[in-house]
Amino acid sequence: METKVYDIAIIGGGIVGAATFYKLQKRNPSLSILLIEKEKRFADHQTGNNSGVIHSGLYYTPGSLKAENCVKGRHELVQFAKDHKVPHEVCGKVVVATKKEELPYLDKIFENGLANKTEGIEKISAKQIKEHEPHVEGVAGIYVPCTGIIDYRVATEKMIEHAEGINEASKTILGEEVTAIEKGSAKSTVVTNKSSYQAKHLIFCAGLQADRLARKDGVELKERVVGFRGDYYELTDQAKYKVKHLIYPVPNPDFPFLGVHFTRMTNGEIECGPNAVFTFKREGYGKTDFNWKDTIDALTYGGTWKLFFNNMSFGINEYRRAFSKKLFLKTLQGLIPSLTMDDIKPGRSGVRALLLGTDGDTRDDFRIAYLDKSIHVLNAPSPAATAALAIGGQIAEKAETHFNLK
Repeated sequence: METKVYDIAIIGGGIVGAATFYKLQKRNPSLSILLIEKEKRFADHQTGNNSGVIHSGLYYTPGSLKAENCVKGRHELVQFAKDHKVPHEVCGKVVVATKKEELPYLDKIFENGLANKTEGIEKISAKQIKEHEPHVEGVAGIYVPCTGIIDYRVATEKMIEHAEGINEASKTILGEEVTAIEKGSAKSTVVTNKSSYQAKHLIFCAGLQADRLARKDGVELKERVVGFRGDYYELTDQAKYKVKHLIYPVPNPDFPFLGVHFTRMTNGEIECGPNAVFTFKREGYGKTDFNWKDTIDALTYGGTWKLFFNNMSFGINEYRRAFSKKLFLKTLQGLIPSLTMDDIKPGRSGVRALLLGTDGDTRDDFRIAYLDKSIHVLNAPSPAATAALAIGGQIAEKAETHFNLK
């Protein structure tokens, strides 16, 4: 058992936890900060398995935390990547309407982008789409020059590395899962499966486990985190020339995800996806992965069933695509009709955490809760990776007053 008392313990070593560590330590070099991550390396779940896109801020409701933090965080992230040699490229993307019925939604997205000060966006014609992406078929689109790609795992590791270098009294722990929180008047004890640690204040950035750790710490929370797996395909070498940068469809406003898209990754691979299917294991990346606790938690929650009923047809289609390469290809052909079965091969999967409302609503904004001696990031879905430095800065600033650090 460790007897040292840290000023702050951060639970969760994804990019939001890393950014919070980095921003707190930069603003307060004298603070001793402990970062605990249950996996053997940082960024091993949502951060390390997302699409690697630096989002522009195009889709989010003006004035929301998602919109404000995405735009601010994007600028910070790109500068951080430049300063610390994180693989990235601001390569731009096109959002494509493939039929006239999508044009009103395309216009709404464009107006969102203007309101959110997404710089450089412009409406483009079918002919102009071809200038950016010659193999894409569409009736109109939006060109978004400030969208980019990045290696989020490397970005996370760099944030932690630089934070650790500021104060030798700070420390990171890998491979220990937090199992309990014991509160005291002056300090709290964080109990893990291997040890225990003491800290005056706690910050939780636990992603897929955010609701469970919040309840362990006494947060009154009606909602539950529900996991959705996203499966990707990759373009084979013979087809990579068909995608230059990033290609997105117009998202269906009735479905809470952005739709299957094409992303050229920093390693040169081109991914197609993801779909979005309910997962029976919060940290399960295989199509048949299963966990009793996760399944019971999700299926005994009324919000899950309301989500299913509200999105029945979409959900069925997503599941069919998850097990059918032919159906996945058909979706991709909506944007690039010339793709064939030989042009795609199965890729990786990721899982995203959504704090699901009791009414089945998945569209909750970024959400942070404050207790007397702790802060909880309860909901940080996409674009949280893009916005991480802005979120971390916001938490660091709030922590200074909330915990009376100065």
